[in-house]
Amino acid sequence: MKLLVLGGTLFLSRAVAAEAAARGHEVTCAARGHSGGVPEGATLVTLDRAEPDWSALQGDWDAVVDVAGSPGWVRDALDHLADRVPHWVFVSTISVYADHATLHGTPATLPLLDPVGDAVEQDTPEAYGGAKVACEQLVRQRATTSLVVRPGLIVGPGDPTGRFSYWPERLAEGGDVLAPDHPERDVQLIDVRDLATFLVDGAEQRREGVLDATGRVTGLGEVLEEVQRGVEGHGPGSRATLYWAAPAFLRRHHVQPWSGPRSLPLWLPEAMSGMLTHDVSEAFAAGLRTRPISETAADTLTWLRSEQGRVTVTGMTRAEEQELLDDWHTIE
Repeated sequence: MKLLVLGGTLFLSRAVAAEAAARGHEVTCAARGHSGGVPEGATLVTLDRAEPDWSALQGDWDAVVDVAGSPGWVRDALDHLADRVPHWVFVSTISVYADHATLHGTPATLPLLDPVGDAVEQDTPEAYGGAKVACEQLVRQRATTSLVVRPGLIVGPGDPTGRFSYWPERLAEGGDVLAPDHPERDVQLIDVRDLATFLVDGAEQRREGVLDATGRVTGLGEVLEEVQRGVEGHGPGSRATLYWAAPAFLRRHHVQPWSGPRSLPLWLPEAMSGMLTHDVSEAFAAGLRTRPISETAADTLTWLRSEQGRVTVTGMTRAEEQELLDDWHTIE
């Protein structure tokens, strides 16, 4: 298969290019090249989608994988490539849904946000999700055949957001650890390499339709136990002890959910619970497979340490966490 990856140098698009090249496919990556090199076995064609020179891309491909979030970029790519690439795999997001409260939603049951055009600043979740809706519509209308994949939280080595990365790093340090909400709180995540495998499968098989793609619903306590199992032996020696703090306590201390400064990643407010409980049985029936979270955690920690502080890890500082732990212990 001749595969065109619009990207190929950063996180998911790079994992897609690496997976396809490892299978022996002829892989072309169209990217600026500013984020790093392409995987071994892939070819880089320099292309800046903000000011693209499409003449640099010559030839035909069997499929394309596109991760763009700008409707203008997707429209431009379709203008220049739709007649040369018969199958389009577009990576969207579960942020396209207007309802994040309903549990176990699917593409067939959840309403979408209104599409957002090029002129809207994408600095809010609604604008980001609405822009992805517009991208999806363009692909489904204009590509010969297409597969739209809506991932949930993507994690693993190379993650530029640092959300999941907080937990392997923190649990490897051991000691008393502040955990959000309660162990039974549902979460979902997917290793970037497993998602990449699924996307390349979809390109090979010319799979069509719209699928949510993330891991199965798992309790946060089980997830953190798996993370601890994966990083055990990679810290100072003391096993981490989790102290589960109630949401009211966390809010009172201005702890933020999900990501950013003073946050506890993987925690969402109750009103957003549906975002981490999607019914992904259709994706698993179509061939999605996921590795143990312990493996993802171990590989993420190895990657973090190899980067020696050059990557983002979002979340609370250790001083902030200790202050809250001291307060929590006084009210237990």
